[in-house]
Amino acid sequence: MFVEKGAAIVSHLGQLEAAVMECLWAHDEAMPVREVLTELNGSRELAYTTVMTVLDNLHRKGMVARSKAGRAWVYIPVGSRSSYTAELMEEALAGNPDRGAALLHFVEKLPADELMQLRQLLDPTGPDPSVTSKSPASETARQL
Repeated sequence: MFVEKGAAIVSHLGQLEAAVMECLWAHDEAMPVREVLTELNGSRELAYTTVMTVLDNLHRKGMVARSKAGRAWVYIPVGSRSSYTAELMEEALAGNPDRGAALLHFVEKLPADELMQLRQLLDPTGPDPSVTSKSPASETARQL
């Protein structure tokens, strides 16, 4: 979705690209450059051509789709903010030969409420009672 054609590298966003994507993700419909510009200019002064170039770059990266609406292009995200975040996490994990250890370190840093949410998402019936070790890593795994 957010990967370049044939590549396994997720598109990393620059500061302005991230601001544009946040604007698009906040809306349920495609937006023309002018509307994106108007929203972004609430916090900074940008030129129309700057926003147009950023949207074109995001389109080339596969982050947004565009279509004609009259004479103007309108842009809409290809995926959700959460799917983009998941792809960034997948890329980070792909660079580690021990994905399990990396995941465990990540999970150990989660606040209790997010750990509970993760547990419910993974197994709505509850934790695995067969995990009995009391090491911090095993305790975290047991909680999942």
